[in-house]
Amino acid sequence: MANTRQTTPDARVEDRSRPDHPDHPAAFDDAVIRQARNSAALWAATGNSRGHEVIRRRSFLAVLGGERAGTRILLQEPDPDAHELAELTELAGRSAGPVDVEDPFSSTDLSHLGIGMRNWQMPIMVRPPAPVAAPAMEVIRVQRAHELQTAEQIVIEGFELTRFTPYRPGEMFPPALTEQPGVDVFLAVLDGEAVGAGVTVVHDGFGSHYWVAAPSAHRSRGAGRAVMLGSLAPMANLPVTLTASRLGRPLYESLGFTAVTSSTWWSSQ
Repeated sequence: MANTRQTTPDARVEDRSRPDHPDHPAAFDDAVIRQARNSAALWAATGNSRGHEVIRRRSFLAVLGGERAGTRILLQEPDPDAHELAELTELAGRSAGPVDVEDPFSSTDLSHLGIGMRNWQMPIMVRPPAPVAAPAMEVIRVQRAHELQTAEQIVIEGFELTRFTPYRPGEMFPPALTEQPGVDVFLAVLDGEAVGAGVTVVHDGFGSHYWVAAPSAHRSRGAGRAVMLGSLAPMANLPVTLTASRLGRPLYESLGFTAVTSSTWWSSQ
């Protein structure tokens, strides 16, 4: 997933979950709900490791951060009722920082959440269980504090997360993040230098990728592919989902991911 915004759906997204595709893998049927649940698992883990308040409701999960992290809301069902929508709106309204909402169902109009609220769409992609090739460079699972800080800095630069500048170690990826169940952080290393990073979540039998990034000096040099391959390997026997940017989609397709539908994102920044 990259921080490339689109205001219209990707025309090449094909809904492979429909009954008129009898040969599609079963994982396609669950891709949207699994992406929703895994995103909630990641953000609950992130919120807990940051010491932020995590609110769970039937149709959404919200993580209430501070002035820089802001409020993250993840829809968990396509049909929030009036009470849930009112609470969601209230949480966004009292956010101390930016508001970001992920709607993998693309079913709820959230333009009322704030003046200047923007939205765009990105494809949800799924990869059925399959063997994984070896990466062309070393990929390590982060275990030490300095490794986690390196991954954090790569993601902040790669996604242009200016809200986290000036840099404060551990603000985005606190040390407790890698202690959260199902969460792993990876680094690609070339000639002793970290050149790529990514995060995976395994939840209820599905894997997902997040925050796959490379520093500007190492883009288009295979770092993203290496991170993906190295982090896919432990999940080779699982279906895996992700939300792709326009720039990242060709890489993911080459690794066996298929776009099945579009997710709508809303942001106050």
